[in-house]
Amino acid sequence: MNILRIVTVLVPYFIASAIYLVAQFLGNDAVTDFVKPLLMPLLLAGFLFSVPRIRSEIALLGAVAITLSWLGDVTLGSVGEIWFLVGLGFFLLAHIAYIVLFTRRLMRAPIRTWALAYLVWWVALVAILWPHLGNLLLPVAVYGLVLGLMGAVALSCNRWVAIGGALFVVSDSLLGINRFHPDFEWGLVHVAIMLTYITAQGLIAWGAVRSAYEHDLRRSSASVPAS
Repeated sequence: MNILRIVTVLVPYFIASAIYLVAQFLGNDAVTDFVKPLLMPLLLAGFLFSVPRIRSEIALLGAVAITLSWLGDVTLGSVGEIWFLVGLGFFLLAHIAYIVLFTRRLMRAPIRTWALAYLVWWVALVAILWPHLGNLLLPVAVYGLVLGLMGAVALSCNRWVAIGGALFVVSDSLLGINRFHPDFEWGLVHVAIMLTYITAQGLIAWGAVRSAYEHDLRRSSASVPAS
């Protein structure tokens, strides 16, 4: 695996992410509004250039998850409850795509017992938010359950994917609490949400690429006849 080449093709994503986060910290909405829709396409391009075989299940499922995440980014930024639900739906599908990717290609062991921590997280988050959700209780609860399952399954993949899954849960937890809990106040919450989200997506993509190379290496070794 050529790590230098992979890092190089992911550089545009790293640069755009840094620009976005700095602009967000400085409160420059013009820059963030321009850069945010570019983040996932840049990650997708870097991911597809990095995988050893573009016509593989890892490449396909990873591309689907990243594309759905991009659609979620675009729609969640729109005004109105309906657009929030549409964005939530896109991210729900993205997490399902990640779950399928993890279970079919990236898992190295059965789901671990301590993955039940994500169930505890889900119960706690719903308990905190339910008085403030109103008609959104069911869709938010279902979304959280799928998000927690993604994080739980990620724990059985390599450490990059496991950390990425955990950061995705952190990011969406902050997003939900900030959006719905009236008493939550933190000036840097939006920066924290995007920092954890951007890092999560990058780590999952990186971990998937590494697993793809390991899978190809095992296939090559298995195809070599014994002497």
